[in-house]
Amino acid sequence: MSEPQHFAFALVEEFSHLAFSCAVEPLRIANLISGQPLYRWSFLSEHGAQATCSNGSVTLVHQGFVTVPQCDWLFVLSGLNMRRHGTRALFNLLRRANRHGTPIGALCSGAWVLAEAGFLNGVKTAIHWDYHDAFVERFPEVPLVRNVFVADERYVTASGGTATADLMLHLIERDHGYDLSVAVADQMVYASVREASVTQRISLQSRNGIRNAHLSKATTLMRETIEEPLSPAEIAADIGISTRQLERLFGKFLNTSPKKFFMDLRLDRARHLLIQSEASVAEIAIACGFESPGHFSRVYKSAYGVTPMQQRGRLN
Repeated sequence: MSEPQHFAFALVEEFSHLAFSCAVEPLRIANLISGQPLYRWSFLSEHGAQATCSNGSVTLVHQGFVTVPQCDWLFVLSGLNMRRHGTRALFNLLRRANRHGTPIGALCSGAWVLAEAGFLNGVKTAIHWDYHDAFVERFPEVPLVRNVFVADERYVTASGGTATADLMLHLIERDHGYDLSVAVADQMVYASVREASVTQRISLQSRNGIRNAHLSKATTLMRETIEEPLSPAEIAADIGISTRQLERLFGKFLNTSPKKFFMDLRLDRARHLLIQSEASVAEIAIACGFESPGHFSRVYKSAYGVTPMQQRGRLN
């Protein structure tokens, strides 16, 4: 019998406990169902004793970040505040593993760590949707996708939460066949296993029962032009309908106007950037299509009750 595959997980402080469980449990269940030790796993942390996840639970680990374990996979698993916890020791661990040819993956916000270490330039990448706006601003050279996971690149990435289970089931199927993967999913009572190409968030059409192609095109165009916002008239002309038709569509399906919907998109992106990135308020204003930091501040306070600087201050 061949040696079990060894999955090593570098646990970054404030890591996601949900993603952690979804990574380890499919491996354990695969061993249970097969009756063979197909997989084993170990955990690493900054100081080599324990790691604390975002819900406060403490996990004992096997070693620190000083040496690279003999393993078939090294996954970096992070969660909240990954920028704060992306230490030199962690980056050095990943770079040593990379030089040794160890396959490397990232779970939840772990793709941010890999990108910060310089691994993901030109590599199609998945990360939790909540970090998308900040990631695009920080790493424009990384082709970010909204897939639940990416498994066909040099560095494997999963967007976190149950997407981690999807990735692990994919790896189990690849290594040991479809039947075992399905049996593991059944044991987890996981009825909706997703392929890598599935997008993370339910589409606007599904959330609102929308099947109107014009509305779908309009909202997509808005998301693509946040830095240089188009007027409702320009959007309507671009998708081949009148401005009045556009207004009616937004009113009927979304109970809002195109102008209000677009502004909400821009403010939502601004809020994500304030929370997730270190970009200045002026830079965020430009990235979200506001003519000046002052205008941005006024609109933001009107929407959220605090200025951009006050919003950022709440995080300190």
